[in-house]
Amino acid sequence: MSPEDVKTLLEKALPDCECQVATDGGHFNIVAIGEIFSNKRPVQRQQVIYGALKEQISSGEIHAVNMKTFTPDEWNSRN
Repeated sequence: MSPEDVKTLLEKALPDCECQVATDGGHFNIVAIGEIFSNKRPVQRQQVIYGALKEQISSGEIHAVNMKTFTPDEWNSRN
């Protein structure tokens, strides 16, 4: 599975999010930015991403995921 495939899956499941996906071997590094993460704890934010990729993780197409999630305000205010 390519980073572009993962990005397409995420953006289809989370239409109001901007996603960046890179890969390092079998590991996918995801940055997701969207209002969907507002008022959510870190674990809840991870659940959103895992939910969007559940089938691919279960099937083994995606081996490991490292993610960073931001609201638009958090993304814009980082250094």
